[in-house]
Amino acid sequence: MADKLKIKLSIANRVYPLTIDPSQEEGLRKATKKIEAMISQFEQSYSVRDKQDVLAMCALQFAAQVEQKSIDKAYVNEEVQDKLKALNTLLNNHI
Repeated sequence: MADKLKIKLSIANRVYPLTIDPSQEEGLRKATKKIEAMISQFEQSYSVRDKQDVLAMCALQFAAQVEQKSIDKAYVNEEVQDKLKALNTLLNNHI
């Protein structure tokens, strides 16, 4: 088993110590930067009194992005299947 890495991430002025696999560090640091940028954007765009409200909006936006990608992927898969069926029909007609 690989050695674990101890890191500290700061989100919304709170520090979160984590013990992770080294392979996770880059992704976690990038995610932290995205969250911090989103927090700044929400605070500048809206009059928010509570960090919890901002964090809830960040969570909603990230979850919506994940769900939309899942929906888009399902649509693309369906479209590819339809094209493969059409191609298969064409091939069968020429055989």
